[in-house]
Amino acid sequence: MFKRAIPTAILLAAGSMSAEAADGAHGFLEDSKATLSMRTLYFNSDNRDGAADPSKTEETAQGFVLRYESGFTQGTVGFGLDAQALLGVTLDSGRGRHVGSGMIPSDGDDAADSWSSFGPTAKMRIAKTELRYGTLLPKLPILISNDARVLPQSFTGTQVTSKDIDGLTLTGGLLEQAVGRASTDRTGLSVAGATRDSNKFYFAGGDYEITKTLKAQYYFAQLEDFYNQNFVGLTHLLPIDSASSITTDLRYFRTTSSGANSSAAGRAQGYRASGYTEDNNGEIDNSTWAAMITYANGGHAVTLGHQRVGDGSNFVQPNQGSLPDKGAGGGSVYLPTDRMIQSFTRAGEQTHFGQYTYDFAALGVPGLKASIVYLKGTDIKVQNGSDQSEWERDMTLDYVVQSGTFKNVGFSLRNGQSNTDAGRDVDQSRFIINYSIPLL
Repeated sequence: MFKRAIPTAILLAAGSMSAEAADGAHGFLEDSKATLSMRTLYFNSDNRDGAADPSKTEETAQGFVLRYESGFTQGTVGFGLDAQALLGVTLDSGRGRHVGSGMIPSDGDDAADSWSSFGPTAKMRIAKTELRYGTLLPKLPILISNDARVLPQSFTGTQVTSKDIDGLTLTGGLLEQAVGRASTDRTGLSVAGATRDSNKFYFAGGDYEITKTLKAQYYFAQLEDFYNQNFVGLTHLLPIDSASSITTDLRYFRTTSSGANSSAAGRAQGYRASGYTEDNNGEIDNSTWAAMITYANGGHAVTLGHQRVGDGSNFVQPNQGSLPDKGAGGGSVYLPTDRMIQSFTRAGEQTHFGQYTYDFAALGVPGLKASIVYLKGTDIKVQNGSDQSEWERDMTLDYVVQSGTFKNVGFSLRNGQSNTDAGRDVDQSRFIINYSIPLL
C-alpha cells in the first residue's frame, strides 16, 4: 500500500480554516460535500498479429475514489480544502496476462494486489476568481486528465480560474508532477518517446461565449524543454427546431520545439519525441487541425469529421509512458480521434471519421444509449518507407439504472477493433460498472 505525507502547509491551512468555521464563519463546513465513487473494470486486449509478448492482456480491477470538497470561509477572501483518496484492488490477473493494460501497477512480473494514493488541494476564492494548489484534474484543450481505467490520472500544481467577466472564463497555472492511472508515484511531465521529464508545464487561456450558441477558445501551453503549443477552437450550435440541431466543432493546434528539444545535444540526453520527424531527430514541429459536424434529431445523432496532422512530427501533449515508472503511462488528447485504442495523431496522418449515436429515451427507455464510430487514417509518414494507414471501429452500449435499489448504477460495454500498419492489430473489449454514493 502506498502512503504519502500531507505537506505541513496543507495541514496548517486545514487547521486554520476549521478553526474559522468553528468560530462561526459559515460556508466551509455547511457547503461541504463528499462522494465515494466505485468502478469495476474488466479489460481484455487481444493482439491479432506480431510475435511480441504479450499476445493478450486480460485483467479485472476495482477502483475506489473518495472525494471531499469543502465550502469557502466567509469574508472578502474565502478559503477551502479539497482532498481525494484513491484505492485500486486487483480482482483478477496472472503472469502472462499483466502487460499493457495501463490499469494495474506491477509487482515484479505480476500485478500488484492493491495500490493507493492521497491528494489534498488548498483553495482560495476572491469574487469569482479561484486559486487552487495541490492535486488537480485538468480538463483543458492543452491537457486532459485521463480517466479511462479504474483510477484517474492526476497532476500536482497551481491553477487559477476567473469568471469575473460575464461569458469569459480565464484559466492559467503551473503543473509540476503527475500520478499515472496505474501508479502511486509522482513523476515529472514528458512526451511519448522521451526518457527525460520536466517539472514545469505552464498554461494560460480562456473560453469566451460570444453568444449563447457560439463559443471561442484560445490556450497556450509550454512544457519546459519540450514544446510550446497554441490552440484555437470554435464551436457553434444551430438549433433547427425543438427536436433537432447542428453542431460545428473546429480545433487547431500549432506545436513547436522548446528548450532541450530544440537542440541536438538536448535530444541526445533524452528530450526527444517518438515517431517520424523530417530529419529523424526527434524534434517536435507539428500543426494539427480537426473539423466535425454533428446533426442531432430526437434520439439520433450523426457526426462526420476530418482531421489532418502535419508532416513535421507526431502531435504531442503530455504523456509519461516512456519514463521508467511504467504505471505513469496513459494520456488523453483534445482531438475527436482520441478513441478506445488509437488516437490517429501520427505525423502526416489524415483521418476521416463518422459516428452514429442513439439515445433510447426517445423510445421510452431512458438511461440506455448506443454508439458506433469508424475512423480511417492514411498518409502516415515513415522514415525511408512508404506511407502507412490504419483504421478503428468502436461500439459502445451504456445503461444507467433510473430507479429502485440500484438507481444511478451505470453499466458500459465497449468493443473496439484496430488494424494498423504502424503497430499491432488489436481487438479490445471492456466491461465497466460505475456507481457513486453521496456521503455529505
